[in-house]
Amino acid sequence: MKKILAINSGSSSFKFKLFTFPDEKVISEGMADRVGLNGSTFTIKVKGEKHQEKVDIPDSETAVTILLENLKKYDLIDDPKEIIGIGHRIVAGGEEFKDSTLIDEKSLQKIYDLKQYAPLHNTAEADVIKAFMKVLPGVPEVAVFDTSFHQTLDPVHYLYSLPYKYYEKYGARKYGAHGTSVRYVSQKAAEIMKRDLKDLKLIVCHLGSGASVTAVKDGKSFDTSMGFSPMAGITMSSRSGDVDPSLLAFVMKKENLDADQMLKVLNNESGLLGISVISPDMRDLRGDMTKLEGEKKKRADLARNIFINRIIRYVGAYTLEMGGLDGIAFTAGVGEHDFGVREHVMDSLELLGLKPDSAANKENATIITKPDSTIVGMVIPTNEELMIERDVVRVAGLK
Repeated sequence: MKKILAINSGSSSFKFKLFTFPDEKVISEGMADRVGLNGSTFTIKVKGEKHQEKVDIPDSETAVTILLENLKKYDLIDDPKEIIGIGHRIVAGGEEFKDSTLIDEKSLQKIYDLKQYAPLHNTAEADVIKAFMKVLPGVPEVAVFDTSFHQTLDPVHYLYSLPYKYYEKYGARKYGAHGTSVRYVSQKAAEIMKRDLKDLKLIVCHLGSGASVTAVKDGKSFDTSMGFSPMAGITMSSRSGDVDPSLLAFVMKKENLDADQMLKVLNNESGLLGISVISPDMRDLRGDMTKLEGEKKKRADLARNIFINRIIRYVGAYTLEMGGLDGIAFTAGVGEHDFGVREHVMDSLELLGLKPDSAANKENATIITKPDSTIVGMVIPTNEELMIERDVVRVAGLK
């Protein structure tokens, strides 16, 4: 039986799903975690049962080898030749990649070269591609770029008010991220609403460790909160979101930091973690899940409130920019599981006719607004891997 692998890489891990072709059935999923770090593990799920082992995974090639060994071990493949295509989620494609693309040595090098646009992601993702090229030579690999979906942005939305020459010389512009997730969620939202996606004005709130808000109009990305890199936009787990650049210069002088050190602060020490000084994980800051008291509770509440406020700020702006709103969808870890965040965001839209269904929201139901609500609120688990699998089939021309 023919099979397709969808790979979703992080800075030190990759998640995978194994699909049968052409029926798109997921027969296994899992992840290699803490690649290149101490305490690495490999997890695989087969027939609903999870198997995890602590194993040394010093690099991406080892991770790929362990994955193939486990696929054989659990009789998911008899021969590696059953894998007819591999898809990879890549965060940054710049202006170079306006669609998913078949990977060769030249395009792989371009992915490495674009690391400046997504320093935490592109190099790790390219390393995994390179490992698969070595372990499974000849198998077509397809790069699916988060930025491609946002290539429909108008210059009014993607250009910064900087000297135009910086855009011409260096590609200094907004690229966005989470495009693969937004593409899936917006299509699913249209199905749920029983409307044509091209006739809808939607906002997708992808609220995970990385978080973004995207306006989808006429089936296309209209505007999005992430910018030149995934650091911009709303507050995130450990990323700052939008900050006044003059404040950064001020802090750099006071703390004697260079540009790389400042970027590390913005990427790894800010956001929910920086404000709360407790955790980058929203679950650790929720009053209904933790027993924080005193100053810790105040800081946790402040971090949550800032996170919610920044979402509302973008939702309001995009609603006005699009000239209205038909639906709002919440996805990713926080978006799918934190009813409190969703409640506050939906409350801000009540003046536009959104009527929250509190009971449905607390149950993480698919539709979380009342039947007579003029704006439909939805919880839609994202499925980036399915989008990746479908792009492998389309781009590689698999039959």
